[in-house]
Amino acid sequence: MSSSEEKVAPQTSAVKSFLSGGFGGISAVLVGHPFDLAKVRIQTSATGTYKGTADVFKQTLKADGFRGLYRGMATPLVGVTPIFAVSFWAYDMGKKIVYAATPSRTSQDLTIPELAFAGFFSAIPTTLLMSPSERIKVVLQTQGSGANKLYNGPVDVVRALYKEGGLASIFRGTGATLLRDGPGSAAYFVAYELIKKALIPEGGKASDLNPFTVMFAGGMAGVAMWTIAIPPDVLKSRLQSAPAGTYKGTADVLRILLKNEGPQALFKGLGPAMLRAFPANAACFLGVEYSLRAMNMLW
Repeated sequence: MSSSEEKVAPQTSAVKSFLSGGFGGISAVLVGHPFDLAKVRIQTSATGTYKGTADVFKQTLKADGFRGLYRGMATPLVGVTPIFAVSFWAYDMGKKIVYAATPSRTSQDLTIPELAFAGFFSAIPTTLLMSPSERIKVVLQTQGSGANKLYNGPVDVVRALYKEGGLASIFRGTGATLLRDGPGSAAYFVAYELIKKALIPEGGKASDLNPFTVMFAGGMAGVAMWTIAIPPDVLKSRLQSAPAGTYKGTADVLRILLKNEGPQALFKGLGPAMLRAFPANAACFLGVEYSLRAMNMLW
C-alpha cells in the first residue's frame, strides 16, 4: 500500500451511519425516558412542587401508575429513529467535510477542534426534527393527570398546536434546541471519541472494545453533553411548555427566569438529567456500535 493510500481515512457508508444511529436512539429512549420526564417536570413546575427526581417518580406512580413514567414516550420513540439516525449520519458527514477540506493531512486521526466541528455540524439538520418532537413531548409531559389531562396523545397535541399558531407553534423552541444541541453535540462526540481511543488496547483497534467499554465511553459522553446542555435545556423547556404569548423568545425566557428565580434556576433538572445521561447514552452507543458491526458483517 502506498503512503498516499495510508492517509485515506476509513469511511462509513451514509446508510450504515443512518441505520446504526436509529438503533442507538431507540435504545437510549427505552432506557432514559423516565429520567427525561422527571427532568422536564422539575424544570417547568413551580418551585417546591417536587423535592427531587425520586419525588417526581413517587408522585407520578401514585397519580398514573408505572405507565405514567413513560408518558410522552410515543413521540420520541416514533421520531427517534430519524432523529438519532440523522444525528449520526450528519456527524459522519461532518467528519467527511473535515477530511475533504484537509486533503494533505498526514494523519487520519481528527483533532479535538475537528471532532467538535463534526459534532456541532450534526446538530444542525437534527434540530429540524428534534425541535417539533421535543415540543410535543414537553407538552405531553407537563399536562395534568386525570380530569386535568388536556391531550390524548401526540396527534392530539399536533392538532391543537397547529390550530393555536400553525407551524410556528409546532416549531417553537427551535433556536433554543440548537443552542442546546450544538455545543452539547460537540462535547458529546468529542468525549466519546477521546474516551474510546484511550481505552483501545495498545496495538488494537476500535472493534476490539468489549460491550462494557463501549457503554462506559457512551455513558461518559452523555455526562459530558449534559454538563453544558442543562441551562439552554431549561430555557427550551420553559419556552415550549408555556401558553402562547408568555415569552417573546429564548432571550425573554432567560431574562424573566433570572429576574424571578435567579441563576440557580438555569440548573433545574440537572439531577435527573445526569441520572439519565449515563445509562441512556451507554445504551445508545452500544446500539450504534454493535448494529454497525452487524451491518459490516452482512454487507
